[in-house]
Amino acid sequence: MTLPAPGIIWSSLPIPALLIGEDDRMIEVNPAAELFLNISARMLKGQSVLERLAISAPLEEIFARVRKNRSALFVNDVEVTTGEKAPVQCNLQAAPLGEDASTILFLISPRELADRLGRASMVKSAARSAIGMAEMLAHEIKNPLAGIAGAAQLLSMSLAGDDLELTDLIVDETRRIVKLLEQVEQFGNVRPPEKKPVNIHDVLDRARKSALVGFGAHMTIIEDYDPSLPPTLGDADQLTQVFLNLLKNASEASKGQPGTIRLHTFYEHSLRLRRADGLGQALPLQIEIVDDGPGIPPDIASSIFEPFVSGRENGTGLGLALVSKIISEHDGWISVDSVPGKTVFRISLPVAPKES
Repeated sequence: MTLPAPGIIWSSLPIPALLIGEDDRMIEVNPAAELFLNISARMLKGQSVLERLAISAPLEEIFARVRKNRSALFVNDVEVTTGEKAPVQCNLQAAPLGEDASTILFLISPRELADRLGRASMVKSAARSAIGMAEMLAHEIKNPLAGIAGAAQLLSMSLAGDDLELTDLIVDETRRIVKLLEQVEQFGNVRPPEKKPVNIHDVLDRARKSALVGFGAHMTIIEDYDPSLPPTLGDADQLTQVFLNLLKNASEASKGQPGTIRLHTFYEHSLRLRRADGLGQALPLQIEIVDDGPGIPPDIASSIFEPFVSGRENGTGLGLALVSKIISEHDGWISVDSVPGKTVFRISLPVAPKES
């Protein structure tokens, strides 16, 4: 395995990190520290960390002990601020670099970030376990359900009136459960995308036509396209599934009442996504699905793309999780902005390389 370059590791660190020289001045600052301190690295380099940061701990003494003992030191639950923003509760780590220990690696871990990452990790781990169990159960349950539906259909041949209605209900409900189980299986078994150059407007048009003859027949779907948009590199079938899911959500949000959905595409040069390896990924192709429904309930808005989170009474919570999964495998990004009367799902995708 080839290890990433030190510069990539430094840029990829998710917590603020500073290199402190022997005179307690900042030699280097990583991007996370720039964001946390709200000061550019250019402004911080060469500045005394003791003058730039206000910390409720004897920072000068901490650095002295690290250099003297040539060992790392951990300090928990201190307040950190630049004096221009409210103090933030943090954990600190200081470790010597080099043989003479004159240079110190100083890490600032905001407690809120650590707690949030810990919760997110637990939620995702639990979700993965739940999905795996659900897939296994879905496979096992579908067979007896088929038998129940078949038996109910045989009974219906010799029944009439209210009894016939009951057998019809059994058949309808078993079919509904089978459909739900198939969704669970589908979520866990999405194949890797077969990427080719794709005209995103062709995919949108395919999804729009399908919606208008089915679940979205009561909606008005407006096309607002940038015709000069270059192709993306993707799987046309999977992207169609993404847009169908989003169109279905927008249609169902209107609860059967007439509504409007706007499909908006445009090019944004500046949008880049920082990947895990620290490198930037340009995502200039923008697709927005905008509806005028009641909006997403505020209590689930931040976790709407997690499995089993749904704003509908009978929703499975797998539709948007599947959308997020597919877009992620296309090296893209999806976000949502929702208020009553306007919900915008925005998908950002890369441009297909010219050689493709």
